[in-house]
Amino acid sequence: MGIKGSRELVQNVLQAGMCIGCGACVELCPYFRHYKGRTLQVFPCDLESGRCFAFCPKIEVDLDALSRRLRGCAYEGLDLGVYRSIRAARAGAALPKASFQGGGTVSALMAFALGSGVTDAAVLTDREGAWPLPRIVTDAQDVLACASSKFTAAPTLQALNRAVRLGHQRLGMVGTPCQVTAAAQMKGGLASQEDFRDPVALTVGLFCNWALDPRALNAFLGERVDLDRVTGMDIPPPPAEVLVVRLGEESREISLQEVRPLIPETCRLCPDLTSEWADLSVGMFEGRPGWNTLIVRTDRGGDLVRAAEEAGYLELEPMPEENTAHLAEAGRTKKERAFRTALRENAVNRENGCSVLRLPAEVVDRLT
Repeated sequence: MGIKGSRELVQNVLQAGMCIGCGACVELCPYFRHYKGRTLQVFPCDLESGRCFAFCPKIEVDLDALSRRLRGCAYEGLDLGVYRSIRAARAGAALPKASFQGGGTVSALMAFALGSGVTDAAVLTDREGAWPLPRIVTDAQDVLACASSKFTAAPTLQALNRAVRLGHQRLGMVGTPCQVTAAAQMKGGLASQEDFRDPVALTVGLFCNWALDPRALNAFLGERVDLDRVTGMDIPPPPAEVLVVRLGEESREISLQEVRPLIPETCRLCPDLTSEWADLSVGMFEGRPGWNTLIVRTDRGGDLVRAAEEAGYLELEPMPEENTAHLAEAGRTKKERAFRTALRENAVNRENGCSVLRLPAEVVDRLT
């Protein structure tokens, strides 16, 4: 279909309830703003094509084009995407102790990348109570302040666009699959410019089955806890089936049956469990508290992991085959569910109008 402009973006994403609030269009274009979980266009724009459309992870995402550009191969709908290796990982002794989510692998990677000069700034997600807050971090020590999962959609790429405008040329970024997809599209959306230089030196993607609408979550939690006391959240592995809200030294458990209605509809069309377009992907290691699953996808990701291990920032161990198989099954299930939903809602490979996803028809047929 080609790159369209903000009118098509507003009609097919914002007004259609497909926006996840990733921030890819915010501080990129002066017409888009993000406030308290909502992205909106404050003034109309008549450009026929724009970067807001090109970067959005919820419209005309061509998975085959992304795979050929970033991985050098056709998109096959692999359970976990293309990768080099999967290891068990946790923060090493060289990283100061902190309140990590899981094994602290993400914090260790980003702190080491900053401290060693691989990146000159990191784009992370902090929190303000229960609200996610994008941050630009330039000191390795400040990475630890952003540790812990937020479980909400966040405008992290707003900070990425701001960092580029401030002149950072070697950015590290931590994001969910939709945010990583937007960052991947930025590489192609600007590459046609003769003076283009990719400012993102490292992407660390998070495993994500779904995120929560931050507006809905704050309203929901506000009826149950003091929002000013929220210091963190966690979803323990099955069979717990609860959201744990930390309130300083106390905590409150809420059934996931109550929480799932807060998942945005747009998450149902996301086929990516493990942030396939990142350099490195990190998630929980089920059955082994204090450790993470680490997927190495690119040469620069592998180089960073080896250097971080040698410097004592990471501990690595082999990943048991049964854990890899279970993760692959979860990845395949999410793809199948997303592609079936996309077919049902005419959101994949549309001949007329905008699609959410585009990919080879044979992959859709095989997975549905």
